[in-house]
Amino acid sequence: MTPPLPPLLAGPEGPAADAGWGAGTERKGFFTDTSICIGCKACEVACKEWNRNPVDGDLEILGSSYDNTGALGANTWRHVAFVEQSKDRIEEARESGRRLVSLGMPSIGPKERAVPAAGADTTPPDTPEFRWLMSSDVCKHCTNAGCLDVCPTGAIFRSEFGSVVVQSDVCNGCGTCVGACPFGVIERRDDGTVSAKVDREEPVPHRGTANKCTLCYDRLVDGEQPACSATCPTQSITFGDREDLVEEARARLAQMHSQGRTEARLYGANSDDGVGGTGSVFLLLDEPEVYGLPPDPQVPTKDMPMMMRQVGVAALGMAAATALAFLGARR
Repeated sequence: MTPPLPPLLAGPEGPAADAGWGAGTERKGFFTDTSICIGCKACEVACKEWNRNPVDGDLEILGSSYDNTGALGANTWRHVAFVEQSKDRIEEARESGRRLVSLGMPSIGPKERAVPAAGADTTPPDTPEFRWLMSSDVCKHCTNAGCLDVCPTGAIFRSEFGSVVVQSDVCNGCGTCVGACPFGVIERRDDGTVSAKVDREEPVPHRGTANKCTLCYDRLVDGEQPACSATCPTQSITFGDREDLVEEARARLAQMHSQGRTEARLYGANSDDGVGGTGSVFLLLDEPEVYGLPPDPQVPTKDMPMMMRQVGVAALGMAAATALAFLGARR
């Protein structure tokens, strides 16, 4: 995979805040509406089949959930979470949403306000004794992508569709990107040890290299949508231009609030958050932590320009002090 590498236009928000994804090409992404996810895992299966990803674990159901993969990783690029909630927790989630609405607070990050439509009926519907929260998680394809910022080999690039893609044939397996992802998405495909990249033929492809969702880059260049969204039977996962998806997400949020579903909130739609917004936008039915998402993600490289300026000032100061000391000694 050797696509063209769009230039990085460093801006004030960080090294990749203004990363270009091709002149005249709309940024692509996902909108995942968790309220209509049925937990079928069709997206997981389609992702694994298309990308030929290895099996994750022994296929046994986890003791904590009706799930057998647990989380995103090097072998699982789409993961459907199952979270069982009691009636009390459902009401806590709705009360949390009501507070955001009544205080005019952002649902997720500044400027992303949870305000119901004017004149909307805010009477909550009948509440069941319990519910399942099901959500298909995926790489966020951040505007400010920490993994891309720190990659020393250029194995990670910003595609013309705005996605963040890893080239396994260029990756040296250093794992620097793993610690730079605030969502814990990217991982090295290995046995858990710090082992070097294996070049010889292995039963597990690309062993020792970093792996994650590519937004099905190979399908996009052929004019097809990603395998997961093409497979989703309820259209819980929608693929398209990011700006259109954000508008769709906000309309869906207003609709749910008008139905009294005050627990609904958006995640990733705000361009003022700590990663400059994400290519994967979610509608959640509880706080992000319930889904294993950080409430305030921050790209580790966000303060790098300021840090470099401070290092430069310190270096100049030390050079000046050394010069003065040297001149003083000569006298």
